[in-house]
Amino acid sequence: MLKRVVSMFLVAALLFVGFPLSIKANANGGLSLLRVSEVSLGAEHALALAADGTVWAWGRNNNGQLGDGTTTNRNEPVQVSGLTGVIAIAAGGGHSLAVKSDGTVWAWGYNNYSQLGDNTTTNSSTPIQVGGLSGVIAVSAGASHSLALKSNGTVSSWGYNNRGQLGDGSTTTRKTPVNINNFTGIASISAGASHSLSVKGDGTVWGWGENSDNQLGVTNTLIIGPTNRTSPVQMSNSTNSKMAAGGDKHSIVLRNDGRVWATGLNSNGQLGDGSTTKRTTPVQLGSPTGVLAIAAGATHSLAVKNNGTVWAWGLNSSGQLGDGTTTQRTSAVQVSGIAGAISVSAATVWR
Repeated sequence: MLKRVVSMFLVAALLFVGFPLSIKANANGGLSLLRVSEVSLGAEHALALAADGTVWAWGRNNNGQLGDGTTTNRNEPVQVSGLTGVIAIAAGGGHSLAVKSDGTVWAWGYNNYSQLGDNTTTNSSTPIQVGGLSGVIAVSAGASHSLALKSNGTVSSWGYNNRGQLGDGSTTTRKTPVNINNFTGIASISAGASHSLSVKGDGTVWGWGENSDNQLGVTNTLIIGPTNRTSPVQMSNSTNSKMAAGGDKHSIVLRNDGRVWATGLNSNGQLGDGSTTKRTTPVQLGSPTGVLAIAAGATHSLAVKNNGTVWAWGLNSSGQLGDGTTTQRTSAVQVSGIAGAISVSAATVWR
């Protein structure tokens, strides 16, 4: 039976807290406070990027996704082996990614579809360098695929490609990174479970991969019904955008005016438009407004407002909305007890 893939303590402790923050880390055999600048949630594990450029991890470790050289689950942060000078992190379904200040990418954990990019399908419990990549400034991890954004505004991808989530025009799984051709000017990337999103410098949103529930938000009168896309296509109603986030089968977009738009599956109210009606193209949410940052979970969504409050909507069976209930919400509700937040993260896949 499927289960929600984010633990309650992660929701309470990390998702809604402003950065930098301090967490208790297991360093040198004892607990110490660690200053953190970024967190990222995978299916059943979490990563934290420390201010000193080290990476810490905790949660499930059956595939080595914590990167500490073991497959032992951890209920407190442990340091990822051998990584220093890290500037960005991403946690996926069962794998993890990191970008170092020299522009190289490192990966560890589950590798059944070569999501580690090392030309094998062998798991790794310690970080290994992804070959053929340089000048990378950001990464994002899906259920079993990986994305990298380069400083020149291009995107590389690798791993599972059954729905076209790599964007290379095929459905061929790639064991090493491939470039998405004729796709430039990219400012940010986000990997959903089996689809991918990006925002260009001109404010348009582009997506590729699974489109079974219109999570790509594409209007095409020549095609009857939603169709997966193996190359990037522009999302409808997506101008003046600054951020996009992919969930399991839905997508949300933040525009420059602080308003949020959403498209795709809505069976649990994860679009936040007050209904459970699937949307084939993005619709604008009535609230929240004045939003600074967004995140999409598997079937819930999060937003940080410019006053430091956090708002959530969608499935709430495990309390992932943080409102003190387990009641599903089709419109945004304020997360209890959080102030001064500037960023959020949510697990985007089911286990």
